[in-house]
Amino acid sequence: MTDSRLVQTPEPKPGDVLVIGREASVQFAGGRGIRLRVISVDRKQTYDGWVWVAGYVIDRDGDAADRREIFVQRRGLYRLLARTKS
Repeated sequence: MTDSRLVQTPEPKPGDVLVIGREASVQFAGGRGIRLRVISVDRKQTYDGWVWVAGYVIDRDGDAADRREIFVQRRGLYRLLARTKS
């Protein structure tokens, strides 16, 4: 990840906007990555290093386009920081 607004976030929380790509799961490889606004994180024990995250896919205009629940690797989650006004 080269965007300076991305911060690795292994513990996502509601309200975070995550950039989900191949590092999180192979289903998001090859241009199939998404931005997801988190609405909930399942705290149940799963496979080590994995987590269920529910949220809304954010489209190019910044609008919620689709509700999804995804099973991803924590080490591949990146939070998108808000733009700062200058």
